[in-house]
Amino acid sequence: MLSELRISGLGVIEEAVLDLHPGFTAVTGETGAGKTMVVTALGLIGGARADAARVRAGADRAVVEARFEVGPTDAAIGLVEAAGGRLDDDGSVIAVRTVTADGRSRAHVGGRAAPAATLAELATGLLAVHGQSEAIGLLRPAQQRVVLDRYAGLDTELETYRRVRTEWLAAAAELRDRRANARERAQREQVLRMGLQEIEAVAPQPGEDRDLVDEVRRLQNADTLREAAQTAATAVVGADTLTDTPTAVALVESARRSAAATGDVRLAAVAEQLHGVLAVLGDAGAELAAYLTDLDADPERLEQLLARQAELKTLTRRYAEDVDGVLAWARDAAAELTGLDSSDEAIEALRGRVREAAERVAAQALLLSARRTEAAGRLGTAVTEELTHLAMGRAAVEVRMTRRAGASDTVAGGPHDAGRDGESDGSGSPALQVEGQWVTATADGIDTVEIVMTAHPGAPALPINRGASGGELSRVMLALEVALADVDPVHTLVFDEVDAGVGGRAATEIGRRLAELARTHQVIVVTHLAQVAAFADRHYVVDAAASGLVGRSSVIMAGADLLAETDGAGTDGGDMTGTARELELARMLGGTDSGSALAHAAELVAATRADRAERSRRSTGATGTAGSKEKTRANGAPRRRKTAATR
Repeated sequence: MLSELRISGLGVIEEAVLDLHPGFTAVTGETGAGKTMVVTALGLIGGARADAARVRAGADRAVVEARFEVGPTDAAIGLVEAAGGRLDDDGSVIAVRTVTADGRSRAHVGGRAAPAATLAELATGLLAVHGQSEAIGLLRPAQQRVVLDRYAGLDTELETYRRVRTEWLAAAAELRDRRANARERAQREQVLRMGLQEIEAVAPQPGEDRDLVDEVRRLQNADTLREAAQTAATAVVGADTLTDTPTAVALVESARRSAAATGDVRLAAVAEQLHGVLAVLGDAGAELAAYLTDLDADPERLEQLLARQAELKTLTRRYAEDVDGVLAWARDAAAELTGLDSSDEAIEALRGRVREAAERVAAQALLLSARRTEAAGRLGTAVTEELTHLAMGRAAVEVRMTRRAGASDTVAGGPHDAGRDGESDGSGSPALQVEGQWVTATADGIDTVEIVMTAHPGAPALPINRGASGGELSRVMLALEVALADVDPVHTLVFDEVDAGVGGRAATEIGRRLAELARTHQVIVVTHLAQVAAFADRHYVVDAAASGLVGRSSVIMAGADLLAETDGAGTDGGDMTGTARELELARMLGGTDSGSALAHAAELVAATRADRAERSRRSTGATGTAGSKEKTRANGAPRRRKTAATR
């Protein structure tokens, strides 16, 4: 239940606080005073788009804060905790929406910043706002389908249908792609297979091209390398033939002996160092000898290596810069081939997947249709019955359902493949065969829903956008909401100008039905009709004042708290008197506070009190103690709180 609404800097409202209670609350005020801003504020709490034009002139921001009382098992608690917020000390949920003058928007849930989408999700289970735009939207078949699905409670079934439909369309798209690109896929497959065969025939090894470069260079330069190594070996250890040229070993050995023969300590140390040099020269000589032994020229081996290099270069020219890249290309090509199977067997297997998916979609679509058909009859009966209480006793409402026809050559797979899987029927949705009939399968199912109304017996049944006047449409929408109240989990219902185009006895009946709806729901109504406002348990007036060039509005309670009076608790209007409400009703009736208007207002108040007492008596007589308990559960105990309101 919405227990408090704070508005700051929104439209003409500078500052206002509505202390809300269970039951029926009316919000009234002169044209331009800003009463619709109450609905705008609740729309912002419901996640509506932020509009900088709604920020009060001269203010830097508009702020709306709503406090909801929730039960311990309410789903809203989980949403708040998931957003990182927490409940207030009294267990209530506080939601805040801020819109700055430059159009930026911020939302807070349970004291933590959150996306506006989270705020909208939270409000979905707590609050339903019905304005003039909703009444206009009701003229569209798509919105009528939404209403029927709400009444039937098809959230789970619709979610399942959309999931299997998405799977079906994905499989159909893959099949279409394979068919449309079969030639290109076959060509690509051939290129990949030929490449893999060529690479497999050469069988390159990781890093083989680098190893070949070193070995080929060594064989190609064998003579030059042998001469250099031989010269070095001769200089170090000498040649096999006799020569007068002293070697490095001989010279160092001679020096060592000379130093050692002196007996000098320091030269003895030098002699020891030269002994180490001899060891190094010996190792170098041995390495040079081994190198010369291994450096045998092998023209045949060189020819083999050059041929292998040519094979590898053929691969690196075609597939990658080096052998390692060629091997990586081969791995990728093998993986791509797995998904490129364009054989008839592969296409037939995929066609089978599409058919199976289509059958699942058809089964779920039929389930949706069956549930809708059953609910459509009940909803039409319920709305027709409700209209008898809204001065439309001769009218009858029917919820009709038809299947959207689809052409067989725009099929997205199915029991009988038409050969053009997944193509659109022109509406953006593919066709599906259901019970031998081709139908269009949209994201909402295969049904078209239309609400038609017969104004009186013998009159033709016409769609409500043709058969209902503005006032009748308002009453049809209210009747729908009353019918939905029994199945809708939302406890707080907000109506803006639900009585548009209505007057006289019809207005009185609307007020009475809103009061009846308020027995199980919290109902907040923005109205311009005294006959409707008179039925309210509490009545707030948006009062406009002028301050220079900028209008300013505040919200005040118009007189007595009728629930408190009914319960014998006196008034709950602060320093307001019971006459204040009659003055507001008189203004709404005739725009003056003349004696006749005031008398009429007093009669309205008295009549609604009598009506309330009679309905309460009938309810008590019919249900006894159980009825009283049910009312207590629905509305809660009357809270004696001071009037909130003020600038």
